[in-house]
Amino acid sequence: MSFDMPTSAPGLLDEHEQLRSRVEEVRDRAVKAAPWTPRSPLHGRFGPRTDIPLSDADNAFYAGAQAQVTAFADLCLSLLSLHQPRDGGGLSSGPTPAVQRCTCCMLLWPCPTIREMTRLLT
Repeated sequence: MSFDMPTSAPGLLDEHEQLRSRVEEVRDRAVKAAPWTPRSPLHGRFGPRTDIPLSDADNAFYAGAQAQVTAFADLCLSLLSLHQPRDGGGLSSGPTPAVQRCTCCMLLWPCPTIREMTRLLT
């Protein structure tokens, strides 16, 4: 899944793009990971000693992790495509940057959604 996002100056990623890049990396790793199924050679085993069984809860967690991490990353990418910075329409005097607002919620940028995602994912 790919999302078109506005870009910053060449060679520079703003905070929003860095967060998007981080989520895309997590999603790519999840998609490429080997699924944990009952037929997997390590299913039910852990560590260098293969005679140590995992609990049923551990097996269930690992079995669903790939799909759940991928779905979570897709959710994050969708939120990032909705919540993007845009010119707030105000006048700016001097070298100070123009006020930016979120395209989705119209709150000052970065909006609470992006601030919380940044806090939790970086």
